[in-house]
Amino acid sequence: MPTDIHPSLAEAHTPESRAEFGVDNPNAPILPGAWLGMLGGGQLGRMFTHAAQAMGYKVCVLDPDQDSPAGTVAEKHLCAAYTDEAALAEMARLCPAVTTEFENVPSMSLDRLEQLGAFVAPRGYCVSIAQNRIGEKKFFASCAERTGVSPAPHWVIQHDADIDQLPETLLPGILKTARMGYDGKGQARVRTREDVRAAWNAMQHVPCVLEKMLPLAYEVSVLAARAADGATATWPLAENVHRDGILFSTVMPSTSVSAEIADKARAAAATITTEMGYVGVLCIEFFVLTDGSLVANEMAPRPHNSGHITMDACETSQFEQQVRAMARLPLGSTRQHSAGKMLNLLGDVWFEFGLERTPAWDEVVAQTGAKLHLYGKNDARPARKMGHVNCVGAQAQDAERAFDAALRALHITP
Repeated sequence: MPTDIHPSLAEAHTPESRAEFGVDNPNAPILPGAWLGMLGGGQLGRMFTHAAQAMGYKVCVLDPDQDSPAGTVAEKHLCAAYTDEAALAEMARLCPAVTTEFENVPSMSLDRLEQLGAFVAPRGYCVSIAQNRIGEKKFFASCAERTGVSPAPHWVIQHDADIDQLPETLLPGILKTARMGYDGKGQARVRTREDVRAAWNAMQHVPCVLEKMLPLAYEVSVLAARAADGATATWPLAENVHRDGILFSTVMPSTSVSAEIADKARAAAATITTEMGYVGVLCIEFFVLTDGSLVANEMAPRPHNSGHITMDACETSQFEQQVRAMARLPLGSTRQHSAGKMLNLLGDVWFEFGLERTPAWDEVVAQTGAKLHLYGKNDARPARKMGHVNCVGAQAQDAERAFDAALRALHITP
């Protein structure tokens, strides 16, 4: 259980130690020994907490779930709603810097923490862009001249008349809710105008974006980090495979992308972080089309599922980098020292023939290069993210060999 120690920043540090930790200087690094705040208690927050603790920080998590994965390992857990004024005030008093682990945290909460004096990274404005696909695509389009990468052709639907005026050239397409869609949720494939109308009715007439269906070769993602001083860093491109709209595996570096496309995607990601004035870790997903062109798909203002491989294959993991950015430390090297392939573990692995079982973790970790990461969730359910296995090796075939062995041990269809 989390410990409710040090209820306020004033009690946590003497005036002398506050200066030592950089707490009172808005531009100085926030040094180990200080508290860092995390809005959200999911697995991304849990892995952030472990990274922060390894560097000597204490972590305060704000999440309404008393059994949240991050809240159970942090030094302090504020079990309250994200908009709870007393909890936000407590976090701001205790933590000189605050971040978030998911994009659907209310951006007003981040704004409020900043008003209360915390260094918030990323700021509420940046998170709000990623919370709404309409604003996100508008932002990608505004950056296209500088990045050379545009979003997919699309159409905003907020009224019946928008469907009537929909250009036929955008069909067939995918209708997506503007807000709250992830892991394939809030989406529908449509071929005709009538399909669009029926899908929009089923979505209760919420604002949506229709994206033209493109000839996709594969998807890649770029993890980018930007520091408060404007320094940027990107990791090698990750190539992603999805099943049923949920990430299944990630290879880093991508085995399909050309060096030219990789450089273009990484440069575009760095430019986007700069254009937003972003501080923290940002993931941007790109589509590579069959003609070799690059399209900006969406972004997440936080570490990302596709970046978990950095924990075991790179000099600096995405979670350590998140700590560095919010604490105003120099960014770490993103050099990849090992080939890597990540297997996402869903709750389905806990079931076979309809019966719950304990997966053969001993067989998984028996494989050379297999690194098991479980998220501390007690309730395994189909399609729920429960953990991942990072498979690493000196060469890509070594990582692939460990990956295949993990599939066999867990009875997952290749």
